[in-house]
Amino acid sequence: MDQHTDKCTASCHCGAIRIHVRRLPRTVTSCNCSICRRYGALWAYYKPASVRIEAPKGGLSKYSWNRRVRDYHRCKRCGCVTHYTYRKTQRKTTLGVNAANFAASDLVGVRIRHLDGAKSWKMLD
Repeated sequence: MDQHTDKCTASCHCGAIRIHVRRLPRTVTSCNCSICRRYGALWAYYKPASVRIEAPKGGLSKYSWNRRVRDYHRCKRCGCVTHYTYRKTQRKTTLGVNAANFAASDLVGVRIRHLDGAKSWKMLD
C-alpha cells in the first residue's frame, strides 16, 4: 500500500480486522436493500488506494449473491461485516467501509443518508 498517514481506524468486534482510512466520512449511507438492512451497515465510500486493511491470513470471508456485483467481507472470528468490494473491473474505483465499525465518537456529526436500495435506488433524503 502507498505510504499515507492513517487518520481513523475501524475494527471488527474482536479486533482481528482493522481498516485504516485517511479521513472520516462526511456522510454515510444506510441502505434498505435485503442484505444491507440485515447487516445494519452504515456505508462510507473510499477510493481503494486510500484504505489499508489489516487482516490475519485467512481472517476474512466473503459473500456475494444475486448478480454478484459486490463481495461483502466479514471477520471469520466474530462475523462483523467490515467492507465490500466490487467484483467487476469498471467499478473497482470504490470500496465500501462499514462505518458502524468506527468508534461511535468518530461518527458524531456525520450525516446519515438513506438509500432506497429495496426499490428505486434513489436517496430518500
